[in-house]
Amino acid sequence: MKPHILQLIFASCTAAIWPAPVVYDHGNHVVWVSNRVAFNWVGATTIPYPQPSLYNWKPIHPYQHYFGWEFYPRNEAPTGRDMIEYAIQSTKTTLFSRNFVPWKFHPRNWTEPISGACVSEVNIQLLGEDPEDIAKPLAGQIDESYRLTLTKNGEDSKVQISANSSLGILRGLTSFTQLFFASEKHDGWVYTTSAPVEIYDAPTFEHRGVNLDVSRHYFEPSDIKRTIDALAYNKLNRFHLHITDSQSWPLVIPALPSLSINGAYRPNQVYSPEVFKDLQYYASLHGVELITEIDMPGHTSSIAHSHPDLIAAFDRQPDWDTYAAEPPSGTLKLNSTAVDEFLQTLLDDLLPRVFPYSSYFHTGGDEVNKNAYRLDDTVQSSDPAVLQPLMQKFIDRNHNQVRKAGLTPIVWEEMLLDWNLTLGKDVIVQSWQSDEAVARITAKGHKALFGNYKYWYLDCGKGQWLNFDPSVSATHYPYQDYCAPFHNWRLIYSYDPLALVPRENHHLVVGGEAHLWAEQTDATNVDRMLWPRAAAAAEILWSGAKDAQGRNRSQIEAAPRLSEMRERLVARGVGAEPIQMPYCTMEGMGCQLGYTP
Repeated sequence: MKPHILQLIFASCTAAIWPAPVVYDHGNHVVWVSNRVAFNWVGATTIPYPQPSLYNWKPIHPYQHYFGWEFYPRNEAPTGRDMIEYAIQSTKTTLFSRNFVPWKFHPRNWTEPISGACVSEVNIQLLGEDPEDIAKPLAGQIDESYRLTLTKNGEDSKVQISANSSLGILRGLTSFTQLFFASEKHDGWVYTTSAPVEIYDAPTFEHRGVNLDVSRHYFEPSDIKRTIDALAYNKLNRFHLHITDSQSWPLVIPALPSLSINGAYRPNQVYSPEVFKDLQYYASLHGVELITEIDMPGHTSSIAHSHPDLIAAFDRQPDWDTYAAEPPSGTLKLNSTAVDEFLQTLLDDLLPRVFPYSSYFHTGGDEVNKNAYRLDDTVQSSDPAVLQPLMQKFIDRNHNQVRKAGLTPIVWEEMLLDWNLTLGKDVIVQSWQSDEAVARITAKGHKALFGNYKYWYLDCGKGQWLNFDPSVSATHYPYQDYCAPFHNWRLIYSYDPLALVPRENHHLVVGGEAHLWAEQTDATNVDRMLWPRAAAAAEILWSGAKDAQGRNRSQIEAAPRLSEMRERLVARGVGAEPIQMPYCTMEGMGCQLGYTP
């Protein structure tokens, strides 16, 4: 083996930053940090622990929420100052309470360092002024770049983190924590073996997200918060909450209380306005914008439990598959004034509660089944020539209301590419079916989000969740789902979202999302379904699919760093799956194929 390759692999084991920075230069000196280290930044006051300026605090069980305290958010979104102050406390907690001993990344005879310089202070410098909407920026409006330096001057070291925005400071503090490991022998101290350090970093894509479906299965707010925390730790900045669907309606709408009363699985499996606000605030505080989706007109049959007159082709049995992608069938009627009035009331209630925390609202639009409109008494046709102008009117009505509320609409790709609707130039079109679709969206002049199901659907490969009668069972054996096989992290990492997009349209690809649909995911397995595979997507979104030399990113270089990120997630209470056994990370090149010794 060439010596420089071996050096690279072991360097990545001991100095891993995930996602990979643009520039990362480091040495091999040991530096320690004490839990008494000072964090200084211009404009900061003495920050108590916890911080009463952010919330109304009361002590609760010490493991229930961050820092052993429960928070009740203010009515407005957090400021940049709020974010930085919270991030400083979170950084301390990560370093000294949610860290790990890196024995898996060293040979068997390894022992941790016993000496080295000490960091005397961490200086944070905000170089610019945040806009008022720092908690909910449109894609491209906020500079998330940062610089991080860790100097070593004899026995004294200093850290400097500077950025043009508070969000950049958050990303820099995240990388700072990833430099350090817990000590087996010295409580209250952490160390790095990589000093001095110089990092410059900035994201490739502006919209970097995960889409979590919380309608097929209900997730407790604590599960969602844990997911938000993990997103932020991977420098993802969007959390797409697919909050309603055909199977259940867990979102409480005070103006339409029967929606959740009748549509939720159980009375206690709902997201009240207080919880919904709490989740949005919590995401904002972590530099993550929560984007709410109410999918429509399809995927809406749960509305029939409270408003049966609004839904066509509801729960058709046994031929549900004629009218929907999955049971129960049902779609909002397409030419109904009652539906218009319902949506006006729904969105008048919901959108003002979204506006403080997000600049976006997702109106869905995927998998709309034309056959269902044969059973719609306001249409009674599946002819595209009849349906297309009605769908145009439906979307225009919804998007006009979204815009009036100060939000930017997002739709699934079918509305543009299959239904051939005319969408406003502000509308972001989310693709899921193919890379060709991303190219077609940008060719039409629209901003696009990618997330090809053949790569970035995290639910794929679990097998069918449908049951098969003996009369048809043999034809479906071995019961694979439509997007099998399981999408392992290497496949996710190999995805190049710009592969088919002409260079002149790259600027229209604002980012993408990995998706977890929850037919077979609940709180017991959500962590391992998401992590660390979503982290692989996070590096493509932050660092790009190509390395500095324009080559596809190396899984050999990535694997030990991703293994280390997995350990950091586990230390944060996230049940992330391992990607290799300790032997592989301890032995350097012991688990690689295709190299020449």
